[in-house]
Amino acid sequence: MQALNKHTALHHYKWGNNCDGWVFVDTDALSVKQELMPENAAESLHYHKNAQQFFFILKGNATFEVEGQVFSVKENEGFHISAGKKHRIVNNTNTDLEFILSSQPSTNNDRFNCFEHEEN
Repeated sequence: MQALNKHTALHHYKWGNNCDGWVFVDTDALSVKQELMPENAAESLHYHKNAQQFFFILKGNATFEVEGQVFSVKENEGFHISAGKKHRIVNNTNTDLEFILSSQPSTNNDRFNCFEHEEN
């Protein structure tokens, strides 16, 4: 056991549009990551059949699109997304967005991308 941070994470990965992630917990039942999105970055619309997710914003302001609705989440606020909901996180600002992402169960093999032409 040890305290975890970006430097002691299980591993680092790149995703999306030059975004970074650090894995702290990676089991079938639970995933905990810290992620960083640079200015004006966005992920693609997707959903998880089994996993619910909780995002806690450490730095910056996040925009979430969930089932066609838009939500703004500020620094030191959290946001829960239930399994099955089409969603994405967007950084519409000119500063980095950094957050903790907890998924239960893990999203490994449980991410399904949506396409722009799909209807809700």
